[in-house]
Amino acid sequence: MSAPEPMSFLRRRGFFVAMLALAACDSDDTPVVQDTAAGQSLNLAPTNGPGGRSGATRDPGYRLGPNDRVRIIVFGQPTLTGEFTVDGNGVLSYPLIGNIPAGGMTTAELQQTITKKLEPDYLVNPSVSAEVVTRRPFYVIGEVQKPGNYPYVTDMTVLNAVAMAGGFTYRARKNDYYIKRLDRSGKMVRVMASSGTVLQPGDTLEVRERYF
Repeated sequence: MSAPEPMSFLRRRGFFVAMLALAACDSDDTPVVQDTAAGQSLNLAPTNGPGGRSGATRDPGYRLGPNDRVRIIVFGQPTLTGEFTVDGNGVLSYPLIGNIPAGGMTTAELQQTITKKLEPDYLVNPSVSAEVVTRRPFYVIGEVQKPGNYPYVTDMTVLNAVAMAGGFTYRARKNDYYIKRLDRSGKMVRVMASSGTVLQPGDTLEVRERYF
């Protein structure tokens, strides 16, 4: 009859088995990257000052995506002024011009695109302004009480998002999370996050299940 295994060995073996179980359950092969937006917040303002085209946003790097709603003003042209939504394919439909592949553009780039398409065939020296009115929602999935999509709020942290989704379930892992988002090239990546990580519009927050 063999001697009982030392308790320290049993603990180590149990921990090793648990780690293998976690690795097996995390079958998502989406690339994991660092959060390059850490410490940043999104503070959107009108893209133009009183002079028309030459103004700047407080977040000029914000890139448009599906479900963003944009207010476009062409000064002196009420039929070309209004609010428009970027569709699920990243396309914005605009009068006269037709479809604009706005996904991934900044508001400044959208202004330039509209200006170039209006001039000279439709207008002479058009003055175009664009600003984001409503940012696309974020999503919370996994071990929360009310998974779903929620309106984006500036400086929304992981913990704030979980609270909006009704809080954790009893199975939730409360110390680490993943955020899925599109990178600048349009590729889906996963960002390792903590409770204080700030979400971006369009993010999907994953609250994972604990196994021990």
